Amino acid sequence: MLVLTRKIGEEIIIGGTIRVKVADIRGSRVRLAIEAPRELSVQRQEIAASIKEEADKYEMVLETV
Repeated sequence: MLVLTRKIGEEIIIGGTIRVKVADIRGSRVRLAIEAPRELSVQRQEIAASIKEEADKYEMVLETV
């Protein structure tokens, strides 16, 4: 894992097509602005986990039919 230090307004670039910018810092919260190609899904970890959980439940139902 790469750990970087950035200030408000500074960015990192991933793979030449994804830009992550520090938009704001308030206390222990950091707001990130993410620019990525439309075909790439960008989600918070907890949302991605919830989607995967629902997909797994759906697959289980299909297997029992």
